[in-house]
Amino acid sequence: MSTSRNRKWRLTMRSASRWLPTVARTSGIVLLTILIVFAVFRATAPFLISSGLVRSGIEKALSDWTGYRAQIEGDPTLEFWPTPRVTLNQVNIREPTKNGKVLGHIDSLSADFSLFAALRGRAHFHEFHFLRPTIYIRRDETGLIDWTNEGLLSKAIERVETSANQGMPMQWEQDADIGTLTIEDGSVEMADERTGNTYKMNGVNADITWPRLSRPMTAVILARLNGQDVKIDFSSTQPLLLFAGKSVDARTSFSSPLINWTYSGVTSISDFSTLAGNLDLSVPNMPSFLAWSGEHLPAANTLQNVSLNADIVAIQNGLRFNNLNFKVNDSAASGVMDLNYTAAGKPKISGTLAFDQMNLNPFLAAFSMRLAADTAIDALLNGNPLQRLDLDMRLSSNKAWLGPFQFDNIGASLLVAGGKAKFDIGDSGFEGGDLTAHLEVTQGDFDGGGKLQISIRNADFGGLFARLKLVGPLPMTTGSLDLALSTSKPIWAANLGDVAGKMNFSAQAGSFRQFNISAFRALAADKTFFRMSDIADTAFDFDSLDVDASFAKGSAEVHSAKIAGRNETVTLNGVVPFRSNGLALSGAIEASNPTDTLDLPMLPFFIGGTWPDPVISPVTTLLPKPDQPQQ
Repeated sequence: MSTSRNRKWRLTMRSASRWLPTVARTSGIVLLTILIVFAVFRATAPFLISSGLVRSGIEKALSDWTGYRAQIEGDPTLEFWPTPRVTLNQVNIREPTKNGKVLGHIDSLSADFSLFAALRGRAHFHEFHFLRPTIYIRRDETGLIDWTNEGLLSKAIERVETSANQGMPMQWEQDADIGTLTIEDGSVEMADERTGNTYKMNGVNADITWPRLSRPMTAVILARLNGQDVKIDFSSTQPLLLFAGKSVDARTSFSSPLINWTYSGVTSISDFSTLAGNLDLSVPNMPSFLAWSGEHLPAANTLQNVSLNADIVAIQNGLRFNNLNFKVNDSAASGVMDLNYTAAGKPKISGTLAFDQMNLNPFLAAFSMRLAADTAIDALLNGNPLQRLDLDMRLSSNKAWLGPFQFDNIGASLLVAGGKAKFDIGDSGFEGGDLTAHLEVTQGDFDGGGKLQISIRNADFGGLFARLKLVGPLPMTTGSLDLALSTSKPIWAANLGDVAGKMNFSAQAGSFRQFNISAFRALAADKTFFRMSDIADTAFDFDSLDVDASFAKGSAEVHSAKIAGRNETVTLNGVVPFRSNGLALSGAIEASNPTDTLDLPMLPFFIGGTWPDPVISPVTTLLPKPDQPQQ
């Protein structure tokens, strides 16, 4: 058996030895012939291919693609190693009319081309490189941009739109080759006829990969926009359908030192009603970003950084941000937010945000400022955000603060619509009690004035005064406050002299610190005047406190202030000017029980000077002399 197998193996090898040399020789001859033909072809190509043919071929290709007239002023330079490549200088693209306007200029354009196609008198180019191209774009009154005229690209877009509507794939003859486009040190200039502004992007460097019209496209763009370096990454599996205004899957990211955002999902350049994807956005320096973008926002210095992540879905006339995670400075929030347009075409933001902690300063500061606008258009484009959009937001937070004031479990709402803005705190814990507030900017393009109403119940004002480190004789008590203020002037222009209103404060038992009522009577009997600091060695306990005051023309008028102690009661009335921090009050100390009048006679006095250490002057002429009977 073993001998038989060895015999078969020797016969097979003997047979292979006869034809292997023949195959090797034939393959070698074929390979050598190919190499010789290739070398001869490469060597003779410069003599066989006309530079004029290549030049006219690129001119025709650019004209066909753009639909405009391409002109090349410089002489072409041909290279054949390692690949055939042509370079042309000073390329202009003009409108297809006599003395047509220049729509684009390229300092140098180079592209690979096919030798076989060139020998047949046809020019086929790919792998384009544009050096210092400048593109001029015009945006008309309707907001449309169309600089492709009737070129191959615009026709392909029309055809793919028709094919998509009819459910048919792109025809083979419509699916043109593109390849790779490289842009070096380019610029784009867009004249916006709607606003009259001109926008420029310089230092554009881009790599665009788009093998064929029907294939996916990726683009990486580096540029300088308004003095900042930016990077744009874009990719889409159906770019031609995107340019046709259809909805396709795409991913776009924008990166810069001032703002970064990424959107991935269904997108469209003409219709937002089909958007569905995820948006991730961050602004690390809000004031710098606003300055860079040319926007103006009240209290921008209080907004340091903003970021959000949300799932976006289209709704009627707008977008909804689901699963929203939102962060302002160190405050994080979650919720749902809608961005849509009113019947008048005004953008509107509405939704619900729940913060872990919240600073109310930016919200309220929006009511106190407005940028002057000369015309209605300027006001819409450049004015305060309260003029340019409507708001309907519900806000809640476990902790909140407004300057030195702190709130617990706050529920608030912000409403801006119809020329009126309102900020309401519907419920909040404040210093152990409850607080509600209402701030309103009235009609008249927010120029009609505003009003503020605050209601506080059972709050620890003593603890508040101590925490704020306020000096002087103040009530250390738990009380309630009702405050109503208004002004007829714009809030951003109003001062204390333009504010009017009223206040009522009431409290139960407490103490008036730095007010020794016994020392007060002793000094009043002995001195013509003395300072408040002279009687600040102890406190005056009281059973109730009531203050009723009004505000007008830069002063508070105290109609009545009654501090009722167990034995004695202090009453006050007069004027407190805000600007001078002064006092002009008349008052009296008398017995709380009329039966104690003989032991505690009425002691009238006047308080004047500057807080917190005014001068007290007893009204001695009204006091009965100790050795004389009362009249």
